[in-house]
This record gives sequence, C-alpha cells and structure tokens, in this order.
Amino acid sequence: MKYRFHTADVFTQRRFGGNPLAVFPDARGLTGTQMATLAREFNLSETVFVLPPADPANTRRLHIFTPGRELPFAGHPTVGAAFVLAALGEIATPTAETRIVFEEGIGLVPVTIHSRDGVPRFTQLSVAQLPTLGVAPPPVAVVAAMLSLSPDDIVHEENALQTVSCGVPFLMVPVRSREALRDAKPRADLFRTSEAFVFWDDGARVHARMFALDPEMKEDPATGSACASLGGYLAWHGRTARGSTSTIRVEQGVDMGRPSMLEVEVDTAGDGAVTGVRVGGASVLVAEGSIYSA
Repeated sequence: MKYRFHTADVFTQRRFGGNPLAVFPDARGLTGTQMATLAREFNLSETVFVLPPADPANTRRLHIFTPGRELPFAGHPTVGAAFVLAALGEIATPTAETRIVFEEGIGLVPVTIHSRDGVPRFTQLSVAQLPTLGVAPPPVAVVAAMLSLSPDDIVHEENALQTVSCGVPFLMVPVRSREALRDAKPRADLFRTSEAFVFWDDGARVHARMFALDPEMKEDPATGSACASLGGYLAWHGRTARGSTSTIRVEQGVDMGRPSMLEVEVDTAGDGAVTGVRVGGASVLVAEGSIYSA
C-alpha cells in the first residue's frame, strides 16, 4: 500500500538547515514493524507517523521513530508534525495562536501553533514531564575521554555534570569554550551514556551539540527534548530568574553544517522550582511524495 509523506526542516527558517524530519500525515494501516522499517529507509534522526487520537478531545496521536527504535517523546518531531499538519491545512489555524494536544508515548503534549494570515510561522511544545534528575553521571575524566576532550575543557563545579530527562535522559556536559565544543568528538568505544548534550553558554545564547550512542545517528542537528532538559538544568544552576519566565536561545547543528535555532522558555516559582518548560522554533517544508509500505 502507498503512503503519503512530507519532509520539513525543523528549528530553522531556511531549507537545508535545521533538523530534517519525515512526516506521514495519515499512517492508518501501518503496523509498528512497518513504521520502523520506513524510519530506517528514510534514515533521518526521526520520522513521525500521525494517527487519529485515542481520545477525540485530543488532536492526533504520534508515533516517533529513529532509524533504530521508537521514542516516547521527542521535540523536533512534535513541533515539526504540528507545523506540517498546519501547513497542509489538516489542522486549521484561524487565529494567531492555535492550541492543540498530541498523544505521545509519554502522555499528552500540548503544542501552540503561532500563525500569520493562517500560515504557521512558529510551533512550540509544552513538556508533558517536567525536568527530573536521572542516574549519576560518570566522572569528569571519563566524560572527557568519551568526547575526545581534556578534563580541563569541562566545567568542574559541583553538579556541573548531571543527567536530566523530560522523557528521554541526556547527560548535560557544560564546556568552558566554543573551541572545546567544536573539538568534541565522541568515541564509540568509550561512550558511557545514551545521549550527551554538550554546550557552552556565552551569556547571550547557548551553543550546543548532541551526540548519541545510536550508530545510525551519531550527532543530532537540533534536539528539542534535550533543550527542554537543558531548561531545567539551567534553572537549577541559577541561569534563569526566579518567580518568572525566562527565555533561552539555543544554537545547535552549526558544527555539522545544519544550523538550527531553538527557543526555550522556563517558568520558575519563587523558590526556584521549575513549573513549566516550552521549546519552539520555525520550520519549513522541503519535499513531498509517496512510498510503498513493506
């Protein structure tokens, strides 16, 4: 059977930047095995399959696959699918802000589509799971070795290395310079975590790279779920203002030729507790076609 797909570049305003995504707007009839096969065929960091919601009060159900596995949640497929469905007219955007809800493996994920004259310009997700600390990180020397860096390249302050999750865990690795970020190169033989989010904060914006143990996706050009976790991490480390909403711009993908820009909003209470995280950005349509299922 033949299925229609569209591709988009997410977290960018220009084609062939950002993070490419394949979207199947109507995946009814596909099994999980077939979805996994199609995701391997596209070989993008993620492919998203859209189904009717289990609860008609929600907008759609999403199944998100890397070339090797299904994910319970991911940022760029979530905001990218919202953009593609709105751009195709399958989700109406009659007002400047349209609020929808996706069903994902992690639960319900609210998304806001910002439009102008009915055309989607910016899509923003709200996390279904607030940032939480995960397993203890490896020692600094181990992390440095697995990224081909010197231990002195990595920030040494207490709790600087932390595993944070909004549904998918990432090891947060702050480095001391843009040069260290550029020089980072993961060593598969020493990698001790599933995903490492390496970043340098220059005070105006965060510059980041995301490395994965997955052999099919060694580096990701724009990682919404990691940036959501980063929002919590930065709030815990005093980078955001208490009792208000802070906005952090994250530049990713530059060192792999796919420049991306993600906007992270973090809500904090007066005591510093994180009460909300949102991640958004622009997207552009790139291609469309159809493919036969296995």
